[in-house]
Amino acid sequence: MRMGTKKRTFFGGVTTLALILALTLLSACGANDSNETAGSAGKSSEAPASGNAELDKKIRIGYQKYASINILKVRGGLEEKLAEIGYKVEWTEFPGGPQLLEAVNVGSIDFGNVGEAPPIFAQAAGTPLVYLGHSPASPKAEAILVPENSPIKTGADLKGKKVALNKGSNVHYLLVKYLEREGLKYSDIEVVFLPPADARAAFESGSVDAWVIWEPFYSAAQLATKARVLSDGEGLVSNYEFYLSTRKFYENDKAALDVLLEQLQQSDAWAKDNQSELADLLAPALGLDVPSLEQALSHRSFGVEPITDDIAEAQQKIADVFYDLKLIPDKIDIREAIVE
Repeated sequence: MRMGTKKRTFFGGVTTLALILALTLLSACGANDSNETAGSAGKSSEAPASGNAELDKKIRIGYQKYASINILKVRGGLEEKLAEIGYKVEWTEFPGGPQLLEAVNVGSIDFGNVGEAPPIFAQAAGTPLVYLGHSPASPKAEAILVPENSPIKTGADLKGKKVALNKGSNVHYLLVKYLEREGLKYSDIEVVFLPPADARAAFESGSVDAWVIWEPFYSAAQLATKARVLSDGEGLVSNYEFYLSTRKFYENDKAALDVLLEQLQQSDAWAKDNQSELADLLAPALGLDVPSLEQALSHRSFGVEPITDDIAEAQQKIADVFYDLKLIPDKIDIREAIVE
């Protein structure tokens, strides 16, 4: 009988707790900040082979702006470690987790990072992935923003208003929980599904009344426009970041995944203790200013942790909420996606 706090480690080839995922109903969200197909889901680049002519295997990594995988990419070193076991790396950037999972669905990504909500939508649609680990909770790393001079002061003021978010992303769950706390129904507001760049344009033009967004887009928009934070995720959501692989890659290429997870752990340990240096390092790579990145980094946690029974139970709770709201078509059992 499994205990709620029992951990399953994944480093060094030890058994990984996994979850099958599947793609969400995300046709409205393109594979970049405009509407594109999943097959062109992001900007792709292949890392050099470090002079090793015997690299006959490849790991295709999907990442998002600012998250831990991006930090590892900018710091460097992963390519050299993977080359030692015969792998080269191909990187592809995505504007959000749902778009990354679109690429997984069409078989163009082997490994990536997303938040809590995208895997729920994904499992409901049937694409096989597995969970490899997660970050510590970062509830302050996502927020509901309103314009500086907006008359919206409380949750009740959102009734009848337009709220923008990236469909199927972590912030989708934040909005649901916030409305619940404030005594509103999901149907009391008009949700407008937009990827981050389009959502910011709509927010600044006044086409939407509020925007639910994650870091670093949150800090960049707030500092640039003096937007007010109606609420962040504190006390509402955990906001985990999950590391995922396709089931096929997990079964056939565990050595590469072990190296990647070890490197993520080391990179995050460095990032936690060197946030100012990290902001300077990321700024040119992400095209964001240092103050925005420093604030964004102060809102997040660092590290890679194994999946536990408690995490699976938390994911089940999110899945049940989404089913009750008819955001996913069928009720799913998260534990059916767990491998021992």
